[in-house]
Amino acid sequence: MARSPFTLAASVSSALPGAAVVAAAELTERADGRYDSALVTLEDGRRVVVRVPVDVDADLELVADTRALRALTPGVRGLLPFEAPTVLGTARMGGVTAVVQEYVPGYRVEAGHIPPGRGAAWSLGSAIARVHALPHAVARDAGLRTRTSAEVRQDAERLLDRAEATGSLPFGLLRRWSTALGEDRLWRFEATITLGGVDPGRFVLSDTPAGPTVTGLLAWHGLGVGDPAEDLRWLASAPDARDDVLAAYAEAAHHTPDAALAARSRLYAELEFARWLAHGHETGAERVVEDAVALLSALDEGVRDEPLLPEDYSTVDDALELLGRTPTAVTAGDTSMQTDTYDPALLAAYLADQDTAEQADIETIPIDLSDWTPDGASSDRRGDTGAAPTVPASAPDGSSADDTDDPEHAEAARNALRRWSSAE
Repeated sequence: MARSPFTLAASVSSALPGAAVVAAAELTERADGRYDSALVTLEDGRRVVVRVPVDVDADLELVADTRALRALTPGVRGLLPFEAPTVLGTARMGGVTAVVQEYVPGYRVEAGHIPPGRGAAWSLGSAIARVHALPHAVARDAGLRTRTSAEVRQDAERLLDRAEATGSLPFGLLRRWSTALGEDRLWRFEATITLGGVDPGRFVLSDTPAGPTVTGLLAWHGLGVGDPAEDLRWLASAPDARDDVLAAYAEAAHHTPDAALAARSRLYAELEFARWLAHGHETGAERVVEDAVALLSALDEGVRDEPLLPEDYSTVDDALELLGRTPTAVTAGDTSMQTDTYDPALLAAYLADQDTAEQADIETIPIDLSDWTPDGASSDRRGDTGAAPTVPASAPDGSSADDTDDPEHAEAARNALRRWSSAE
């Protein structure tokens, strides 16, 4: 039997000593009847929410939610573009935990009712990405669950083994999921902070000039480190909004781009049916097993022979691996002007041969020394005339006409003539 709002309000006094309650009203949270909730108004004008679980499982979830919210320090909360409830106090009530939190106003939209476009769909995708961008230390320092990509994959494999062990899993789904679990490309992702499979109905929205905008998130019990695709598995129930949510998520995400994100989110959505089957079988709940088998049969009919990953699917890692197997055209060295067929050594040899050929084609003219007469000045006749330099002529015996007048000049002239002759 559900507790009345006034009964729930009484627990506020235990959780918040000195607080005076002036009003209480029933609060519907769409939590599948797992909690009794009330909106309580205090004497100082504050409005708070009191939640009391209806069974042990819900109690464990509420305790985990309280632990996660207390891990959100003011600094961490400042990184989020929306509110997270603040835990004000707790109290024991009928063997379970009553939790009092600040009230976060707003409305909610179920997955199947989220319209496409840059409204609720876009805001939800961006909000989830901002949660995933939180530092891992938020979960690690609070002792919350952290998993690597390999551990996430192993958990999915164990779930499939449990479902297969019931003997009620359709073979088509077994083959489909086994193929996906064996596909390495599907599991190359960067682990992030996640909410453990959040439902869009746990976000609250408000109308703003930009349209419906996420202003709060109420469920934090699954906070940890894992696969970001888990928080998008609900997209299987929102086909109209799917593309916009993924586009907004990709735009706001800070981690490595994940080409298989949508495929894994779809896989997790399908594996929820397997989880339901395993749960019913392990607890002996025949009606749950019957319900799960009916759901799995319908799913098998809908996705039979349809792979989760297309045949032409590839990731950045695949491209880099292919690049690593591609031989290079040239060896390391000077890469200036290099193309796929350019070899610097061959080009240098070609240019050298061409220079030699060009020089060989130049017709040389013998130098006439018959008119050379020493002037007693420097052999460099580049005077004020601006004429090209000429080679002074010598006497037949190789001596200058004025050797006796200037021996040093005559010797310099003879040496210059010998150098020119040897060059010829």
